[in-house]
Amino acid sequence: MDTGTLLSVLVGIGLSAACGFRVFVPLLVMSLASLSGNLSFSSGFEWIGSYPAAVAFAVATVLEIGGYYIPWVDHFLDLIASPAAVIAGIVAVASTVTGMSPFLRWSLAIIAGGGIAGTVQALTGLSRIASTATTAGLGNPIVATAEAGGAIVVSVLAILIPVGAVIVVVAIVVGIIFWPGRALFRKVRSRPSEMAMKK
Repeated sequence: MDTGTLLSVLVGIGLSAACGFRVFVPLLVMSLASLSGNLSFSSGFEWIGSYPAAVAFAVATVLEIGGYYIPWVDHFLDLIASPAAVIAGIVAVASTVTGMSPFLRWSLAIIAGGGIAGTVQALTGLSRIASTATTAGLGNPIVATAEAGGAIVVSVLAILIPVGAVIVVVAIVVGIIFWPGRALFRKVRSRPSEMAMKK
């Protein structure tokens, strides 16, 4: 695998991970990067870099990010975000990877792109559940802001510094796994002492 192909794979993986945070943010960043001449797409995906696509992705991004700040709507979005994130992750990899046969490109897109996007999305869903359980939903806007910020940072890094994007994704995923687990552990550990105080 040559350097150009490897870099395109890292770009695709970074963008697919960002799709797990927010479905439309990476697609918007991809479209804007293409319009500015900083990203080229594999054959058949040039439409992502069109002005109509950029406008559509911008509207969808605003609606998606805004929806996560509305109680109950955020949980509904989590339900539909899982399959949407997988599809977006597949598109992100398939559209950016170059120098591979179509079979290898689509295999990588489905396995790595869809798998990474789905995993990150599932972990963010767990962090929202942990936030709801530990803060009665009051912490959900903070989680939503962190997720949107993560989507933006990882998307931009994936295009500008692909290796940096992969490192940031690994750090974020470790953090997502650690934070809800620690928060739930503290809540469970504090229950026996609360019950003892009531007695």
